[in-house]
Amino acid sequence: MGEIQRPGALYQQVAAEIRSGIAAGEYKPGAPLPSEAQLIERYKVSRPTVRKAIAALRAEGLIEVIHGKGSYVRALPAPAVTIARTITRSGKTFRTGHQAWQQVEEPAIYRTSTTAATGPLLGLGEGEALFGVDRLLTDPETGTRAAHRVLIPFATAADEAEQLGEAPDTEPEEIYAVLTAAGHKLTWQETVSARMPLPDERATLQVPDATPIMLTARVTLGNDDRPLILEELRASADRAQLAYRITADSPRQLHAV
Repeated sequence: MGEIQRPGALYQQVAAEIRSGIAAGEYKPGAPLPSEAQLIERYKVSRPTVRKAIAALRAEGLIEVIHGKGSYVRALPAPAVTIARTITRSGKTFRTGHQAWQQVEEPAIYRTSTTAATGPLLGLGEGEALFGVDRLLTDPETGTRAAHRVLIPFATAADEAEQLGEAPDTEPEEIYAVLTAAGHKLTWQETVSARMPLPDERATLQVPDATPIMLTARVTLGNDDRPLILEELRASADRAQLAYRITADSPRQLHAV
């Protein structure tokens, strides 16, 4: 390949060429990239340009640099674990798809308030009082970690179930049972998004460099579609994938299966 002619910063051009080579299979997952000297010769650029291109691709998560060995195309294995995003009910007992996961440590209980992100999901404005409960979970078979958070509005605890005010760390499955016993016919709405992790999330969830996390937000709805609690689940996108059971129910009739 001759000298690069495309517009833009030289290192971006080099990175684009290597990225295209990875996408086309020229550079296989787990295989080494050409050496710096070979890339300099191939693309007719300087050593600093090649190094900036490699740094950009590393930041994107496409390659990894092994000290003393060089740059390698990052292998992207299938996620280690599939999390079933289901809720099942047998009589008065509820179960979730990650119920078999183990708690790494005792739940952290605190008081917080709604934000611009959590308020609309709960049908509340910003600054409304909440109980928060954080749990760090691990899959016993793969060691995959997930952070689970429950946000309980003070209004839910006061109006629907005093038990939640006295013991906010009640397990989610038991919360469903408590709310059902209070007379609610429960339904659930869930959204899934992805973003880059915050520093504490990266450390807690053991997320590799340049890897996003998946964030699910599940709202438990009671009678008249009133939001009662919000649950968030975060996991590294390279370790976990989500599975859903899809039925022909209308969007307003998403009952537990």
